[in-house]
Amino acid sequence: MTAPDTLDNPLFARIWTFMSSHETDWLRDRRRENLAGLSGRVLEVGAGTGSNFAFYPETVTEVVAAEPESQLRDAALIAAAAAPVPVTVVASTVEALDAGEPFDAIVCSLVLCSVDRPQDVLRQLYTLLKPGGELRYFEHVASPGLRGGLQRVADATFWPRLFGNCHTHRDTEQAITAAGFAVTASRRGHQFPAWAPLPVSEFALGSASRPA
Repeated sequence: MTAPDTLDNPLFARIWTFMSSHETDWLRDRRRENLAGLSGRVLEVGAGTGSNFAFYPETVTEVVAAEPESQLRDAALIAAAAAPVPVTVVASTVEALDAGEPFDAIVCSLVLCSVDRPQDVLRQLYTLLKPGGELRYFEHVASPGLRGGLQRVADATFWPRLFGNCHTHRDTEQAITAAGFAVTASRRGHQFPAWAPLPVSEFALGSASRPA
């Protein structure tokens, strides 16, 4: 079955547009950290409203930003016009992307939680990356203990419906390595205090390479 180019979700688009217009300094700092030191031609997966665009370093020569949701893509086009580097926003899922030459780097920010088949998507990203290229990721991930139980309940009930198929209890770094990438740097942390009953508190921020 051919993958669709677009995946419109008007409810999620409204929620995410509001959330992205009220991002905290903490979240913007994580976005900046995830992009630091990138160069060459970059693919950004699930660009949303273009929240990353302002933080790309000038050593990046081009960003191809894939966003399948039309309302989010419209906002991303506006953000692209103000970006410090050239950004081309395309209407596509990863699975349907026709990218031409492989990329020097790929960026995933809060997106691998929402794809239907993360392992298939990561294998596709592996093919889109040059040997020796870098995958940068900033993703909320599965937690242990009580928060992990909360994540499983949220994933089985209301959370994916409200937040564009977001699944909070995914071991994303394990999926990255299973797709063939080698994790070269990684750190874990929490976006919210440990006592806060929110399923998206824990995050992983790191980089992985496609072996040359």
